[in-house]
Amino acid sequence: MILATRNEHKLREFREALPGLEIEPLPEAVELPPEDGETFAENALGKARAARERTGEAAIADDSGIEAAALGGRPGVHSARYAGEGASDEQNLRRLLDELRDEDDKSLAYVCAVALVTADGDEELFEGRCTGTLVDPPRGDGGFGYDPSFRPDDLRPGDERTMAELAPEEKHAISHRGRAARQLAESLGVRG
Repeated sequence: MILATRNEHKLREFREALPGLEIEPLPEAVELPPEDGETFAENALGKARAARERTGEAAIADDSGIEAAALGGRPGVHSARYAGEGASDEQNLRRLLDELRDEDDKSLAYVCAVALVTADGDEELFEGRCTGTLVDPPRGDGGFGYDPSFRPDDLRPGDERTMAELAPEEKHAISHRGRAARQLAESLGVRG
């Protein structure tokens, strides 16, 4: 199965979350469409359709990001380029921290839509969510993106670790991507 991404972090996370599936990276020659949909699902489906069309193989794609309640759901589908095109993870995180600094509501939600397009062209969508709270200053060196400032609600009381401080198996158990990936695996009848 082809994973329609050039993001090495996502490829690693999908492989870790779905050990029962053989997941191949997107071939270099395959060009993905721009992520200009209004929803995570639209963007994920567009990428999965393009990968399947150009390779003839089943393809999965995700689009994911973070939503801040105090910002009306921003950055949302713009999470990867929140500080501008080509912005680094650190720059995107810094913009979010700056915008939420004076806000009382620090609640966040990670959202992930995973699209599957089979070799026959059948399509399925799966969505995972993980709610949490903004942490500043950022902590931890695991994960990527907004993980150093995201303290998940799913941790036991008193556990103040961020996503970037969790072991990979702990993160996959509660993350938005892990939840969507497990729905995909269940749909495919694959056990981890």
